[in-house]
Amino acid sequence: MAEKKMTEEELLAKAYKPAEDAMRLHPFYRGKIEVIPKCRIRDFDDFAIWYTPGVAEPCRDIHEHPERVLEHTSKWNMVAVITDGTRVLGLGDIGPEGGLPVMEGKALLYKYLGGVDAFPLCVDTKDPDEIIDLVLKLQPSFGGINLEDISHPKCFYILDTLREKARIPIWHDDQQGTAAVTCAGLINALKLTDRKIGEVKVAMIGAGASNIAIARMIITMGVDPKKVIMSDSRGILHKGRTELQEKFKEKWHMCEISNEEQVEGGPAEAMKGADVLIALSTPGPDTVKKEWVASMAKDPIVFVCANPIPEIWPWEAKEAGAAIVATGRSDFPNQVNNSLGFPGIFRGTLDVMATTITDEMCIAAATELAKVAEDKGLREDYLVPTMDEWEVFPREAVAVGQKAIEQGVARRKLSPEQAFTIAGDIIQHSREEIQCLMKEGFIKMGD
Repeated sequence: MAEKKMTEEELLAKAYKPAEDAMRLHPFYRGKIEVIPKCRIRDFDDFAIWYTPGVAEPCRDIHEHPERVLEHTSKWNMVAVITDGTRVLGLGDIGPEGGLPVMEGKALLYKYLGGVDAFPLCVDTKDPDEIIDLVLKLQPSFGGINLEDISHPKCFYILDTLREKARIPIWHDDQQGTAAVTCAGLINALKLTDRKIGEVKVAMIGAGASNIAIARMIITMGVDPKKVIMSDSRGILHKGRTELQEKFKEKWHMCEISNEEQVEGGPAEAMKGADVLIALSTPGPDTVKKEWVASMAKDPIVFVCANPIPEIWPWEAKEAGAAIVATGRSDFPNQVNNSLGFPGIFRGTLDVMATTITDEMCIAAATELAKVAEDKGLREDYLVPTMDEWEVFPREAVAVGQKAIEQGVARRKLSPEQAFTIAGDIIQHSREEIQCLMKEGFIKMGD
């Protein structure tokens, strides 16, 4: 029997339900993560091992051999999720406390999807140099840093400076994570619509951290920068936008390398005749108009990934002629969302003890993500894997780790088979632990 098509009212009700449930369940749980022991505690004598006097011996060992901190402590698997709350989701500058629910959610996804122990740190400063200084001082406790929801252009300066100065991997998920997963979706969307990456015209709505990073990565993968037209809140980027030279070097770089025909105007003009739309801009609906989609090339690819509401509802984009529509939401088909990227990417990074996360490691993750979906059978409503396909994350981890080894930034060499076993065991342990806590009633269901 054919599945009943949902009415627009039903689709809207479904779209807004997660927000309703969130307002009910967040105060019920009063937070999404907690710290629990992972070592044995048979009786009080065991505290002599984990604390004084026994703990002095691993302390001395680390002092004499600093690299052994990765053997004696949780540092090997611990990531800090750091924000100043200046660009949280599509909500803007809502402050560090306002951003805390998102950072807790990020930590939860790290644990369940990637087996990574992550801890939210919302900092009470907007000064980029203070954030840089804080991260550098936190390095002894963490195996990596996830920068999150920091406004641009300072987010570029913070990431670039930390990647240069830090001795642990530094990652800005709004840049590298979004770019990696978007690239995975684009790889398969091009296959489904029989397009070649070097020939497509790409419209990009939004010129913040995410779209700038996506542009850099898709160009590295083969998109012709001259065929990219990017629009920010003031209009299309072109060489006449000289006000950007001093204020925003990343945007100015796009002015110099993109938009060969020097098209001017706004999103409507950028999208006209485009094969692909990649929008990460103001949350919708109606940020992108149906008539703009209709003006694109035949069977266009439409990525509308603003959160919490995409720039145009997927069914409206389809009505306007889109062949493939992707959003950033898990309750719509084709979720092009960072949650498919950062857990597996950091799992692979940590497992080989990489000292950084390169763009090539991100592209390796994107290629593997695309391959997982292709192996299962691509469809217009199945562009990338879903989060419940657990093998995505160890496969991604293997691809990332092997690229790190190839590039010489890994301190631990693993074969692909070893890497898959290690990542798979850690991820399965995390999931089974959470399921056990629910089964035994330590995590209440909240229904």
